[in-house]
Amino acid sequence: MGLPLKPFDQMTPEDYDNIGLKCGLEIHQQLLTKGKLFCRCPAGRYSSEYDAEILRHMRPTLSELGEYDGTALMEKKTKKNIYYRINRNTVCTYEFDDTPPFFMDEEALDTALEVALLLRLNMVNELHIARKQYLDGSIPTGFQRTTIVGVDGWIPYRDRKIRIMQLGLEEDACREVSDVGHDRVYLTDRLGMPLIEPVTYPDMRTPQEAAEVAQIIRMLCRSTGKVRTGYGATRQDVNVSVNGGTRVEIKGVPQIWRIPHLVYSEASRQVALLQIRAELKHRGITPETFAYSTHEVTRIVAKALYEPIRLALAAGQRVKCVVLRGFAEILNTATQEHTTLAQEFSDRVRVIACLTQLPNTVHSDTATEALAARDWKALRRKTDAKDNDALILVWGDESDTECACNEIVLRAREATAGVPSDTRQHLKDGTTGFERVLPGAERMYPDTDLPPLEITADRTARIRARLPEYVWDREARYRRLDLPQDVIIPLCRSPRADLFDRLVRELKVKPTFAAVVLIQRLKAFRREGLAVEQLTDDDIFEVFAAHAASQLAREGVLEVLAYLLHRPIPDDAGGGRVATALKDLKLTPASDDEASAYIARLSEHRDDARFKTPQKKYRYLMGEVMTAFVGRLEGRRLAELVRTLLGIQSPQHQGERL
Repeated sequence: MGLPLKPFDQMTPEDYDNIGLKCGLEIHQQLLTKGKLFCRCPAGRYSSEYDAEILRHMRPTLSELGEYDGTALMEKKTKKNIYYRINRNTVCTYEFDDTPPFFMDEEALDTALEVALLLRLNMVNELHIARKQYLDGSIPTGFQRTTIVGVDGWIPYRDRKIRIMQLGLEEDACREVSDVGHDRVYLTDRLGMPLIEPVTYPDMRTPQEAAEVAQIIRMLCRSTGKVRTGYGATRQDVNVSVNGGTRVEIKGVPQIWRIPHLVYSEASRQVALLQIRAELKHRGITPETFAYSTHEVTRIVAKALYEPIRLALAAGQRVKCVVLRGFAEILNTATQEHTTLAQEFSDRVRVIACLTQLPNTVHSDTATEALAARDWKALRRKTDAKDNDALILVWGDESDTECACNEIVLRAREATAGVPSDTRQHLKDGTTGFERVLPGAERMYPDTDLPPLEITADRTARIRARLPEYVWDREARYRRLDLPQDVIIPLCRSPRADLFDRLVRELKVKPTFAAVVLIQRLKAFRREGLAVEQLTDDDIFEVFAAHAASQLAREGVLEVLAYLLHRPIPDDAGGGRVATALKDLKLTPASDDEASAYIARLSEHRDDARFKTPQKKYRYLMGEVMTAFVGRLEGRRLAELVRTLLGIQSPQHQGERL
């Protein structure tokens, strides 16, 4: 059976409306603070080096209501060994729950309040810290401290509003290094860094809308200039459902451009799962009538030529078979692009039974027979399987294969009910894979180590008084300035946006020139490996001020900025950093007479016979003159002087561009 939806590039809003697609977002954004949220360790120091390694095993605890969270119970089944690689410069005993938490970082709280106000949230007047269980090992304590700053806000989107459910402030988790078999390894350098989490209602109706709204929220956060940027600093969880389905969370999407295809894939998967449920019901298979059996079949497949099974047997492993009564031909049903229902079983076996060496299963519906026909016949005789039954084989040690069989049965039973509530991982091909069951409210409980924190009216008023301009208003204003299209959005979300406004307003710098330098040229410096962040706004303002005062040509602006980056000048340098750079570079303004005299001497010493056309001589002279006068006289003015000497018309007076 083919995919239940049209190809991704052929889907229309009407198509998504027909399946009842709904999307919501949870955006995790790291804050640009010096320290972590509940301790005084430095934030933002990433390193793969470590001084020690700690092993821990996680176990679930009861909630305040005496209940276990389903995710915690699932993680218990994995029997994972969790290894933490620790760098003494980035963690302390707090992260391992050996020291009580410090009071919340004030800088992080102020930034969270600022974003909450920008999202028009109703602010809480008292923060209450809660613990959220994480038994996947990403947090050594087994829980994350989190709090809610505001609720029920909105942002404009096209001709409507996108509702914001809440904004949370919480600790970031570890970085995963590897996850193979029963061993999972983490780096702890990111652990405990402040993180805000704006959560929307499911108000997006197409995959493209989800990506566009994520971009708006991302830009709004960046407009504060107080959030971290770069790969991994922002991660999006995307919640997806269709009519008849359930909420499924695609976890930790690191790049917004990936969202549309992932949402499409998940919508396709849910529609396919609903069709599979309907087919099973047509066959008389429901959650109540579902039947299966499990069998030890190691001896039956002892002579099979299928290499994964052959290697497993050579290693002394076992092979077991699950018979799903009435499931024949169901496992080959397409659910996502290049993916069938069988992958759902393989994912569960990989994640929960920890059989991570792929392939880890093979089934009787396989289009290209992995096992010979005689092997499948022998298996059907051994298991008393009928032609309308499906067989799934799994291999590993005794404990893992028993767990795998249980998970296969559980996933098959879920297929009779429809769409399970999963948290799914994003894959590079735009599809999703099982990560864990969707957590519930049972994993949250109050933290007793920290008292409630009052958010005073004075504090809120102080932050409200210095809120940045709304990013969508800023974008509209920049478009009215006729800035190049490729700098408008980057400038809107740049921490240099306020500096741009100062340059244009106070120094009367041409908007396009200022925008190109702040966005394109500084980005080029960064690509060269230069630490652009060491250029302060005051440094850049002073350089432009020298240009505005006719002390520095346009080209000289970049010369001075590059000099400051290549040769850092101390802040206490006589006359200041920029003045020192101007003096060192000897970028004193040149007069027209000085430049004209230089051009004339240069022209006299070059034989015109070398140049077949005046345009070629023009290009030669411009190269020499620009080198000699860079930063001292505008390039445009130098071009006029060279054209005057050669008697060449300016480009606007001739058809050919020089």
